[in-house]
Amino acid sequence: MDNTAIARDVFLHDAYATDTTGISIAHAGDHTAECHLNLDARHRNARGAAMGGALYTLADFAAAVAANSEELEGAALHWISLDATIHYLAPAMGNRLTARCEALKLGRTTSLYQTTVSDPDNGRKIAIVETTMVRV
Repeated sequence: MDNTAIARDVFLHDAYATDTTGISIAHAGDHTAECHLNLDARHRNARGAAMGGALYTLADFAAAVAANSEELEGAALHWISLDATIHYLAPAMGNRLTARCEALKLGRTTSLYQTTVSDPDNGRKIAIVETTMVRV
């Protein structure tokens, strides 16, 4: 079974991201991940844009998938978020978001990941999130 299929199985247990929010995993492997979120009314604020919390949840989930993508056998999730900084760049008014996450620095006990959240319909960057992961 490939890393993406394993990640989908393992992260089904992250009910908030997968069930409540509706995030799906498109790719996982080599300390990278791509996740998708189809936006609907539950994700939107009073202006009709995606809530910042929905953007952050998507980015946080993508970082968790990327950081753990090489050690998923037996659901061994050793990396968790230590801190994160989100930079909101533009309102997300479309119907779908994509989060692409990659490792910027891999360490023995801490690693740094960057996630770009974008609107795939127009290629517009919506947010950039830097996440420090710690091995537990």
